[in-house]
Amino acid sequence: MESHVSTKENPKRDLSKFYLLEPDYDRPIFEVPKDTREKIMEKLEFLYGREEAERSFQEIERIMKVHYAHKPPEMIEQERDLDPSERFSEKDVILITYGDLIRGDDQLPLEVLADFADRYLKGGINTLHILPFFPYSSDRGFSIIDFEEVDPRLGTWENIEALKVRSRLMFDGVFNHISSKSRWFQEFLDANPEYQDFFTTFSTKGAISEDHLKLIVRPRVSELLTPFSTLNGKQSVWTTFSPDQIDLNFKNPKVLLKMAEILLIYVRKGADIIRLDAVTYLWSELGTSCVHLEQTHLVIKLFRDIFDAVAPNVAVITETNVPHDENIQYFGNGHDEAQMVYNFALPPLVLHAFQNGSSAHLTKWASSLEKVSDEATYFNFLDSHDGIGVSPVKNILTKDEIEMMALRVLEHGGFISYKDNGDGTLSPYELNITWYSAINREDSDESEDLQIKRFIASRSIAMVMMGVPGVYLPSLFGSRNDADAVIEKGETRSINRKTYRKESLFERLDDKDRSAYKVSRGMGKIIRARIREKAFHPNAAQQVLDISEEVFALVRTSVDKKERILTITNIVDKVQELSIETKQIGGKQEITCRDILSGKDFVSSEGVLSLNLKPYEVLWLKCS
Repeated sequence: MESHVSTKENPKRDLSKFYLLEPDYDRPIFEVPKDTREKIMEKLEFLYGREEAERSFQEIERIMKVHYAHKPPEMIEQERDLDPSERFSEKDVILITYGDLIRGDDQLPLEVLADFADRYLKGGINTLHILPFFPYSSDRGFSIIDFEEVDPRLGTWENIEALKVRSRLMFDGVFNHISSKSRWFQEFLDANPEYQDFFTTFSTKGAISEDHLKLIVRPRVSELLTPFSTLNGKQSVWTTFSPDQIDLNFKNPKVLLKMAEILLIYVRKGADIIRLDAVTYLWSELGTSCVHLEQTHLVIKLFRDIFDAVAPNVAVITETNVPHDENIQYFGNGHDEAQMVYNFALPPLVLHAFQNGSSAHLTKWASSLEKVSDEATYFNFLDSHDGIGVSPVKNILTKDEIEMMALRVLEHGGFISYKDNGDGTLSPYELNITWYSAINREDSDESEDLQIKRFIASRSIAMVMMGVPGVYLPSLFGSRNDADAVIEKGETRSINRKTYRKESLFERLDDKDRSAYKVSRGMGKIIRARIREKAFHPNAAQQVLDISEEVFALVRTSVDKKERILTITNIVDKVQELSIETKQIGGKQEITCRDILSGKDFVSSEGVLSLNLKPYEVLWLKCS
């Protein structure tokens, strides 16, 4: 990305972006619209029955009114003009990062992140997804001790607000579970009756039958039930992910109400997007798979109802690392559930394409994608704080193809995480490796420039696909595997969670001879090109072209149909000579195209556009 001199000056505070510190009850109190009341009541009644639904709605109504009273007049006015179809645009690119991936000697990590954003993200990335920044006990932030506080090792709410001035923000709603060290769980252990039903408990570990256990789908191989000593004796508690991550019991309406309140607190603290982590497993019922239950979808839709009423600028994104056809169910009808879902099938399909020099599976799958609605779209990412999930492609790639992909990751210095299939067998669940190392083998005799071209080519695919692109911070500069961290922490995901020293990283990013500089400049170039073109709007039409297995190609056409961009990515290290009929890209018999990445011009002849692509070359041809 472009380098910018860091500034200590505060940009002008936009009053439409920040909530009042105290509620203003001198203004008219918010009245819940009749249709919102009916939608929420219908869901509550299904979940809890009529009597409890009426009690729960009173509390939801209260927290909605409190939230609305915190809104300044400028925000209320701005929301009146909100066009849901323009919630996201071609200008949106999301950076995924932990709050402390970059550390400085005399600054809090969130202050360092602000400096990094000032210096390297301006003019490109406009949204920061700060992974859980709350006090935690394990799982790198995802075993939260306190949902409402910033981890003091990272910074303060004031530091979050300073980032909000610069960028849109995505917060995590890690509501499936809570830390065993949390106050809520400690109150449970102390037999506080208020918290006895906050968790799902059994008298013994053997209380769930083997038949029921076989039905339950889980992403881990640890025991489902974890025994704890309580004031009332031993109890076995439901723990989907680890003994330190205690599942919350949403069958208790008090849990739902508390989470709804916390969500609105997050909004007041600066969240523009709420990521519902591991929401697949939110509601459990013995005798089912305990994933994708109707109750889970209703809880998400209920949260959406609340946001639509009192925080319409806020979007919900669901994180559901499951097969593609199951994943897209979280869009609901395109208007009533998540505004974005993680496009989990994209990373393994792009990796498979580059590993095998064939875009066949990627092209076929991408051709099946349809626009959900003007209000919902995909989150296109290739890597994140976790690994590359393979469950999303189990119905797209064969078992042998997935196993071969995993073996190649091992050859590139990565690891494989497995899941319990419920029948005593294990299968690959996640590939733990950095994206640069997955695409490039470190002991190869290839030139560094070729490997960087391959890396940028792979990243460009997520930039052109229908949806909003995301980039994990280490991929901005092509981070390699951190095998030492895996050994030190005993956690395979640590391979892609390296912490960088600010001074050293900035030096590498500013040194023209270093690979970090070259990668960051390459990434910056495609990001800046993307955000200038309305043909990359999430709602712009997408047509995937099956031209050759050695390339991945698609056409994006702007919503107003006035602009069209043909994107072609060479996924192999050989020159590709292509002849594309202009009618395939919706053009006239004779067209002129300019590559918006290089500035080169291409002209068709007799209805055919002839192209010569160098190894791993990327063309974004704006044609007229």
